[in-house]
Amino acid sequence: MNKILLIEDDQKAARLLKRGLQEEDFAVDTVHSAEEGEPAALAGDYDLIVLDWMLPAKDGITLCADLRARGLLTPILMLTARDGLGDRVAGLNTGADDYLTKPFAFDELLARIRALLRRSTLARPALLTVADLVLDPQSHAVKRAGQALDLTPKEYAIVELLMRQAGHVVSRQQLAERIWTADLIALDNLMDSHMRNLRRKIDPEGMPRLIHTVRGQGFRLAEVAGDDA
Repeated sequence: MNKILLIEDDQKAARLLKRGLQEEDFAVDTVHSAEEGEPAALAGDYDLIVLDWMLPAKDGITLCADLRARGLLTPILMLTARDGLGDRVAGLNTGADDYLTKPFAFDELLARIRALLRRSTLARPALLTVADLVLDPQSHAVKRAGQALDLTPKEYAIVELLMRQAGHVVSRQQLAERIWTADLIALDNLMDSHMRNLRRKIDPEGMPRLIHTVRGQGFRLAEVAGDDA
């Protein structure tokens, strides 16, 4: 079942859309502002976001831009009463994948949602998996033994790099250049602090260790132990 996040401040319209989509076998979560929508979009594992342009306080186009700036790749369908060419261009340039003008027929909304989901499925990057550690590059969700891990952006970036090089040593220099883009010497203690915190989350007590320190070289993420320090 595909999961949709509906961000719509008109609560009556949101209820009607949610009911219609649920009848089409979609799982739908609804929020009514950008302040609710941003953390929900970043934390939830959604297949699609339906986003109203005219939200209170912070509008949908600003929220769309912020979500894309945070690295969110989930398809976004923008809903708006603004039908000018400049508005459509602005919405698409900000990061929306499609644009539907109000009022619209529910059948057209449904067709556009299904088209976006088909395109997303074809373009969706493969999950990264090492043992029972799974990372979704699209949603940025990371799970160990089925349990979601709460990682900071830096921790996520480290895990993704280690998983893409699974079984191979990633040097401190590589981590510094890829994650911090700064001089290694100034980052040594900071890097060690991040790795300690990450190990507590990835390798809790009682579970097989996946992150290994290779003396004098760097770090390796693998099922089999390396030369741990």
